[in-house]
Amino acid sequence: MENNLTMSGGGRPTVMVTNDDGIDAPGLRSLVRALVSSNRFHVLVCAPDSEKSAVSHCITWLNAVSAKPVEINGATAFAVSGTPADCTSLGISKALFPSIPDLVISGINMGSNCGYHIVYSGTVAGAREAFFNGIPSVSISYDWVEGRSSVNDFTLAADASLPIICAILAEINKKTYPQNCFLNVDVPTDVVNHKGYRLTKQGKSVVKIGWTQVTSESQGGKMLSTMTMDTNSSQYSEADSLNAKHDHLLFKREAKGSQLETGDTDYCMLQEGYITVSPLGALSHADMDSQAYFKQWLPVVTESFSSAL
Repeated sequence: MENNLTMSGGGRPTVMVTNDDGIDAPGLRSLVRALVSSNRFHVLVCAPDSEKSAVSHCITWLNAVSAKPVEINGATAFAVSGTPADCTSLGISKALFPSIPDLVISGINMGSNCGYHIVYSGTVAGAREAFFNGIPSVSISYDWVEGRSSVNDFTLAADASLPIICAILAEINKKTYPQNCFLNVDVPTDVVNHKGYRLTKQGKSVVKIGWTQVTSESQGGKMLSTMTMDTNSSQYSEADSLNAKHDHLLFKREAKGSQLETGDTDYCMLQEGYITVSPLGALSHADMDSQAYFKQWLPVVTESFSSAL
């Protein structure tokens, strides 16, 4: 899909916002307020009508999705019954809005999206779907930490993201913005004292997940983000155990530790206090060692198979 700067909002570029935490999430609302109050953008919102965290790039195929108008001051907004990828796809299609946005922003997510967890992220998928269709995009996440973070931090994270958003749109206007990637931005927990912007690459950090058998569906942990699970969020009583049917077993996810790393990666630089900016693509290439291994391995397999015939 070819994208031209529409300047449809009275000479202003059009920005569309989506997310995976839902249209009422404080991260999205803070971002929209920042965009609207800057008076620089024509703002559209097309976001899930409920939380869709960690759904990755799932799309709705068999059923129709609904889009309900929502009142958000200064923006044209719809709550959609689908996934983040659905929301982006619908929002850029011209079926819902009369024009194609110049930039799609997905976020601000409640929790970081770094390392391998980018694959799980519905927030990142919202930006990736725009990238698939040739529209510049950026996903933004705030490294929410229970007990340290507050809702006000989303406002600070939105303000800290505005320079990047404005810079992207300036490059789009000059037709110098690269078409072969999209950006993933993570804002540190202590956003007030962040150390500046840091170009990083996707690392290999991941939270290891295990499973524990439970007696009630209400014992499942709440997903705070793709990097964090609040396993203490569910309150249940002995009566809830009656919900467990005798003909099946119930299990819940729980964190079993982390695989972390060192170096100039997204997770490491985020923990050091930087706002990390990571260019992402959509292709999943294996590393060079793996490529070299299978280059030797596959001819042997072919020869062995031919000999057995």
